[in-house]
Amino acid sequence: MEKLTFEGHDGQALAARLDRPQGEVRAAALFAHCFTCGKDIHAARRIAQRLTGLGFAVLRFDFTGLGHSEGEFENTTFTTNVDDLLAAARAMSDIGLAPGLLIGHSLGGAALLKAAHGIDSARAVVTLGAPFDPEHVVEHIARAVPGPDGVREVSLGGAVVRIGPDFLSDVASESLGEAIGSLKRALLVMHAPRDEVVAIENATQIFTHAKHPKSFVTLDSADHLISRREDADYAADVIAAWAARYLDLAPSAPPAEAPEGVVRVAEADPDGFLQDVISGRHHLKADEPADYGGTDRGLSPYGLLAAALGACTSMTIRMYARRKGWPLDHVSVDVTHDKVHAQDAEAGEPRKVDRFHRAIRLSGDLDEAQRGRLREIADKCPVHQTLERRSEIATDLV
Repeated sequence: MEKLTFEGHDGQALAARLDRPQGEVRAAALFAHCFTCGKDIHAARRIAQRLTGLGFAVLRFDFTGLGHSEGEFENTTFTTNVDDLLAAARAMSDIGLAPGLLIGHSLGGAALLKAAHGIDSARAVVTLGAPFDPEHVVEHIARAVPGPDGVREVSLGGAVVRIGPDFLSDVASESLGEAIGSLKRALLVMHAPRDEVVAIENATQIFTHAKHPKSFVTLDSADHLISRREDADYAADVIAAWAARYLDLAPSAPPAEAPEGVVRVAEADPDGFLQDVISGRHHLKADEPADYGGTDRGLSPYGLLAAALGACTSMTIRMYARRKGWPLDHVSVDVTHDKVHAQDAEAGEPRKVDRFHRAIRLSGDLDEAQRGRLREIADKCPVHQTLERRSEIATDLV
């Protein structure tokens, strides 16, 4: 994580955090937080963390007058928020990370729908609980009676901030329909039906005004702030999978000494065991079962090992049958392994002998000789041979 500052709409310094993935950056994203919140709100932090694990560089910042940024929020407007977003996009471009993905939460989503037209690098836009009618949302969360100076107090995300009359008059003049209709970027609308701050009808209006390609995904029982970890994780996973269709996420050529590229494994949840496993453009998860302190959101390490053996066995059989022109219709392989990773990793556990058992099913008009030969070919699978012979593992502390 890097701390950055850049000049906002009026030249004041805005505080930002840039989360970079380990290794190659597959794409860059700009995250706009919810109204009166900050870059460190749980949803922004969690989603940025998950996207970083998937190879995205993510910039999130505090709008003028919020968090660690300079200025007075009560002197800002919806228009100045849009200008701050444009300044953030320029700051990203200046360091070689022009944002291809824009993600906006709540009023930050509404501001991004306006700002996207001025961010040429953007190819995809995501809104989370965003309002189609910003004025209604601001009025909903603002104190009903303004003070003598026309300033109202707003509380959202655990902080109380003051908004001036200029913000209210500016947001009242905003109409997002035209901006959404002429967006010319892929749009993903994410919203929770039970959102008590921004009603689900807002998502319907945003989606209706947008032109294709557009998608809608419900956040089910999430609250407006997406405060639960599982909801933020789900949103990040969906965003990453969806954005891959519209962004150029092709990996660079693998190094000569590793023709299949580098498999990178990184913690996705420091409080548990969930891991992001990245290989080029491919992503999967590893975890431990709940009985061993995990959250069971991915295969265990030994499960991944068994999967490698099963996949390689099936591919090797298919490759041989195809070369021979044999009538093999389908292959499936069941693999069992008698070790449990979490138990085996405990200190003092005696060394065990690994035993994998494969149950291979072959469908097709094969005679017994062909079936027998394919059974022999299964043992030629490279992963099978790797597991049978001794391997060496070299470790460097980087």
